Amino acid sequence: MDRLTIRKTFSTAFLAIAVLAMSAAGAQDYIVPRTHDGQPDFSGVWTNDTITPMERPANMEGRAFLSEDEIATMERNIAERREYADNNIVVEAGGNVGGYNQIWLDSGDTVLSTGQTSLIVDPPNGRAPLRESAAAVRDYYFAHVEDHYIYHTVWDRCLTRGVPGSMLPAGYNNAYRFIQTPDTFTIVYEMIHDVRTIHLNKDGHVDDKVKLYMGDSVAHWEGDTLVVETTNFNDRGMIASSSAGARLKGVPVTDDLHVIERFTRVSEQTIIWSATITDPEIYTQPFTISMPLTNEPDYVMYEYACHEGNYAIPNILSAGRAKEQQASN
Repeated sequence: MDRLTIRKTFSTAFLAIAVLAMSAAGAQDYIVPRTHDGQPDFSGVWTNDTITPMERPANMEGRAFLSEDEIATMERNIAERREYADNNIVVEAGGNVGGYNQIWLDSGDTVLSTGQTSLIVDPPNGRAPLRESAAAVRDYYFAHVEDHYIYHTVWDRCLTRGVPGSMLPAGYNNAYRFIQTPDTFTIVYEMIHDVRTIHLNKDGHVDDKVKLYMGDSVAHWEGDTLVVETTNFNDRGMIASSSAGARLKGVPVTDDLHVIERFTRVSEQTIIWSATITDPEIYTQPFTISMPLTNEPDYVMYEYACHEGNYAIPNILSAGRAKEQQASN
């Protein structure tokens, strides 16, 4: 299924996100491959690197999809900016040395094959319905990163990116290995190197008293779509922990977070993934993220050894103590 076909089928089902992928599959008469026990076969390595933003940019207000000319322009511009950055690195004395050179990053150089203007597809404005109080907490955390490690994102601390954060694109390591058995669906995440085993035969969630960073997931099949419900979160994580999350980076979650994910294979190369997020203290209403995942059988996943050599947090905290010492002298 090429980009234009995916985009057209996505567009026709845009307002019915729950059946988006099934509509796409039906339109193409695609026969979903099966595992030996008859389940739709999602096994393999899938990627989601993209330059499509989390939320719809202001200059695209009211537009769910990009034109072909806009897609070409965006992809050309990103290629030119990266080439310029690689060849024109100059750090002035005393200036910010910055982060990685572009050669170390793998954040993608194309928009999503659907042509959507944002990862968020509902509400229709393409933006998360964030409460002002939640944004204030986010701002407070970032203003106090030198004061305590608890104000850093869970990714900075090498803990996890949570659910559904672990499925969101980042600057690199945007690969996922899906492993299936008759009663489990396991996701191995390249970034942070989390492993999440989702049970297909559980009657319900664990006790409400059990709170987890990745929550407790229970899954079932609706036709050829795998539906995963996750509850039992602790209140220490975040939906988006990288700069790719933009305004949502660092926004906290509560233990009332509730996530419904859907995985539907629509072609040999594409799985449509979506996540509907409900967290009443943080958002005024539920919102939905959706994107295609691309099959990359030759992609090699390496261990992301996050903790080893992670000097950023102790260095940031020590800088804060040095400033306090300086101010007291």
